[in-house]
Amino acid sequence: MLPARPDPALTRSRQDYLKALYGLAPNGEAVSTSQIAMRLGVSAPSVTNMLARLARERLVIHTPRAGARLSASGRRAAIAMVRRHRILETFLVRVLKLDLSEVHSDAEILEHAISDRVLEAIDRLVGHPAEDPHGHPIPDANGRIPSRALVPLADLSSGSRATVREIGDTDARRLARWKELGLIPGALVTMREVRALDGVREVEIQGRRVVLGPEGLEGILVEPRRPAVSRRARSAS
Repeated sequence: MLPARPDPALTRSRQDYLKALYGLAPNGEAVSTSQIAMRLGVSAPSVTNMLARLARERLVIHTPRAGARLSASGRRAAIAMVRRHRILETFLVRVLKLDLSEVHSDAEILEHAISDRVLEAIDRLVGHPAEDPHGHPIPDANGRIPSRALVPLADLSSGSRATVREIGDTDARRLARWKELGLIPGALVTMREVRALDGVREVEIQGRRVVLGPEGLEGILVEPRRPAVSRRARSAS
């Protein structure tokens, strides 16, 4: 069972580091100091110092030059913060009608401040959602997160069809552009052309064709759609 409220001994900074580690490596891989520094917008020495503290507190396993990974207790705390963040984003979009491209930073502030009682009330109000507005699964109260076979949109081969399931939530400008194009969870897409030399893709989104470069696709995960099987092929098998 996840703690309903973050451990009061964990400062906001510690919570942010644990959540960043989970976001960079949800499957538990080692994460480098430079990756964490870039994610949080802090200096590498600051990261090194915080990782040493978190290691002493047994929240992370840190080996200099080999990277850091969450311990079991650190992972539980990180997932609890992820749950809070995604429930709050859902509330901000569904109830307060804020734009999905703008709620990440607000949820970052609120996740550290509200009580467990308020969080559970918000979860009930929005109907215990399984996903946040960006398509990310919301951990349940026991920390369980369903696994999904998703791939980056940029990895689709020419002619492949897929459904958008998740979009990155940290870049507001990119999110606004994706929303404008219709690249949001649930959208049907077809990879029309792959230009391998320059990384450009021509993608059809709900019947509309757009050309996007590597940065324009980064952070979009899709569920490939299996080709339809004809009745004749089914009967032959």
